[in-house]
Amino acid sequence: MSVITDWTPEKARAFTRANLAFEHGLHERPMFDDAGLESLLDRYPRDKLGVFTMGHDPVDWQSWRRGSAGDLSGRQLLNAAKEGRIWLNLRHANDYLEDYAALEAEVFSEKTERTGVRTFKRDLGVLISSANAQVFYHLDVPLVSLWQVRGQKRVWVYPVAAPHVGPEQLEKIVLRETAEQMAFQPAFDGVAEVFDLTPGKMVTWAQNAPHRIENGPMLNVSLSMEFMTPAALMRANVLYANAVLRKAGARPSVQAVPHPGALAKIALARAVKVSGMSKTFDKSLPTTFTLDPARPGVPVDLAA
Repeated sequence: MSVITDWTPEKARAFTRANLAFEHGLHERPMFDDAGLESLLDRYPRDKLGVFTMGHDPVDWQSWRRGSAGDLSGRQLLNAAKEGRIWLNLRHANDYLEDYAALEAEVFSEKTERTGVRTFKRDLGVLISSANAQVFYHLDVPLVSLWQVRGQKRVWVYPVAAPHVGPEQLEKIVLRETAEQMAFQPAFDGVAEVFDLTPGKMVTWAQNAPHRIENGPMLNVSLSMEFMTPAALMRANVLYANAVLRKAGARPSVQAVPHPGALAKIALARAVKVSGMSKTFDKSLPTTFTLDPARPGVPVDLAA
């Protein structure tokens, strides 16, 4: 039985190149009920677990803070998400847990069969988040699909163009000189494509499309699947090379393969990476709070 239940020839052709909505059946699997999530949280490497909280204003992206889960059990962590304003991010679950590795293989095997697109650098992450929590305006370098399995959320997807993201801003993110989060203007919503996700819904968008997310008034569980294709990796390398060239005083533009200029830029990007000349920005936030076992949904400031 297919994971995605509404493939069409048109969607298969547009996959990775356009914003698309799909329906799926993953929300019916027991691995995402409370017991399954508690087991996941107990088995996932604790030092890899992302624990975050945030403010309420979508413009205030600097209110995004990293915390620590300490020794809380999977049940306590799930309760923290149910009771507080917490965003738990379990990236690369497919690299650490056999059942999630099997899920990743199942999903991407079907994508390849349906679309003919080869994928690699796959990251199947699990997002467990509180009622009304949000992810601020940002973009990702890889391609992304977001699968809703519990709760509901709204996703705004914006054009890959100025003023939503400019060439220099995009290049800095690809070069890892700055984080993916960016300043947001509410006026941007006027041109956004909006997707309301409920269990059994999935959305995927064009590479590098800025987006933001707001949860509905209940616990949310989603899967974030990042991946590359040959074309996506080539674009990332062209952008990387453009960043290097811009630093040298050029004013580069983005060419698509097989343009000779794009091929030369891919070679340049690889040479810079191999040489060790590139400097990367440390995107890891400092840990500013912990979760109290007595009240796991309430962040406790470490400076207090």
